Amino acid sequence: MSFKKLVCVAAMHLPILAVAQQGKGASGKPLAATTELPALSSESLGAKMPLEPAQDKRTTSTKGNVAAISLQAAPKLTDRSRKETGDQYIPLAGEIEYFGKNNDYILAYTKNYYQKNFRHFATMQQRGQKYFKIIDKSLGKRNVPLEMKYLSVIESALTNGALSKVGALGPWQFMPGTGQFMGLVVNDRVDERSDWNKSTNAAGKYVNYLYDMLGDWLLVVAAYNSGPRPVLNAIKKTGNADFFAIKKYLPAETQNHVMAFVATATVMERMNNYIGAPVPSDFDWKALNIYPAKNADGTTPAKPKNPLLLRFSEDELKGMAIVKVSTPIDLDVLAMTLEEDRRKIGRWNFDYFQSLDAFKSGTSKQFLVRIPKDKLELFLEKKGFIEKHKVDLSIFD
Repeated sequence: MSFKKLVCVAAMHLPILAVAQQGKGASGKPLAATTELPALSSESLGAKMPLEPAQDKRTTSTKGNVAAISLQAAPKLTDRSRKETGDQYIPLAGEIEYFGKNNDYILAYTKNYYQKNFRHFATMQQRGQKYFKIIDKSLGKRNVPLEMKYLSVIESALTNGALSKVGALGPWQFMPGTGQFMGLVVNDRVDERSDWNKSTNAAGKYVNYLYDMLGDWLLVVAAYNSGPRPVLNAIKKTGNADFFAIKKYLPAETQNHVMAFVATATVMERMNNYIGAPVPSDFDWKALNIYPAKNADGTTPAKPKNPLLLRFSEDELKGMAIVKVSTPIDLDVLAMTLEEDRRKIGRWNFDYFQSLDAFKSGTSKQFLVRIPKDKLELFLEKKGFIEKHKVDLSIFD
């Protein structure tokens, strides 16, 4: 993307963008809006029989005095397409290391969700053959987990013409203001929110900025629905940056949105051989379980700390410089100019958007930005160029 293209999305003001996005309501979310949370019960996971092997499936037909018995192999679970951890990790139902004691709840929800929407899943699987390649290519360039494509499934049912009652449009259901801040042209003549390539690129940028603040992709899904402010407030209230720890403090629609996302991603990634029909009655939903890896001593590796709560390592602090800028800047431009990883720059400056709030209110006249010490000289050399690519905050008025 050219720097010219980045100008209009400089220094994303996410707290304000959130206000625009969170007004979307349930319209445009054909899957997420249809399923209520199931009662938490391990018995509701159903089947006692294992899914695999599948030699117990038989059909018989009689021809004369001869009984013909044929074995029907049950569909197999598929491995998720990507298994990376860290920034590329989106948990699916059954991943006990992430969900812990809430795993049965996630499995029960996924079961209920699929059984109510199995016909719709078949439509999404077919429609996805055309659009998932477009999304994967775009998200991959921004180092966004490819499973995030299923957010478009629950937002718009992969429909670029989807329009909500409050004006959210396109496969990613951008409100007009949010779309513009992400670099899309939205006016009376052109509306790029319905353009698959351009809107997907904008969505990748938007979720990356949310991840800068939250450090967890399920919290990103929550913030995409409600805006980051309710998520940040829930984290502050609980002292935890974990979806289930903050769930009850989030809007009901947002809670359901995240659950629907996990269920959708699980079905599309691991149960695609079943899509199109109700799951067999003897399906063992616990066959989805993936147990934590063990250390050599038999203990379970500690779950990584969320960077929202544990900011920086000692080495990062030693290699960090804090510089002042007098105007809002685009973190994408900053990372590109310094030839640094965009994800690292975003994580180091997780609080940058709160600085934008203070700047907008007039209580602050400058910003503090964290950069690597070894790039300090380059920053000072290119500071004018970096500050030139800024957002005009008058558009928020």
